[in-house]
Amino acid sequence: MASAKKPSKQQIYTLVVQIGRRENDGLPKDATGAGLVVFASGIDEAEAVRETVAVLKQAETAPLDVTGYGTLEERLAEGHEISDDERQLMQRALDENAVIIAQMEPFFDTDKG
Repeated sequence: MASAKKPSKQQIYTLVVQIGRRENDGLPKDATGAGLVVFASGIDEAEAVRETVAVLKQAETAPLDVTGYGTLEERLAEGHEISDDERQLMQRALDENAVIIAQMEPFFDTDKG
């Protein structure tokens, strides 16, 4: 007797994405790029990364590098402190099967002068 296949379960992954400059990217005029903390849904981390890169390109940004920090459970197991706000955003990303930018930090060239 064959067992019924379980539907694949979406999970939320925490990603840090570095973006470069691109026309109409919405970054401050003198920024050289930005770092984003993203919560993205996916069946696995690779899917979450692909979805995130696709969404960021649609938003006219230039993703350069993505670092994965795992699921909520993996982060907790590593001793990360997760705020209630972060948990709410993670739940929203799961509920909406979405990519949510939780934080953006523009980068500036400090060697000018």
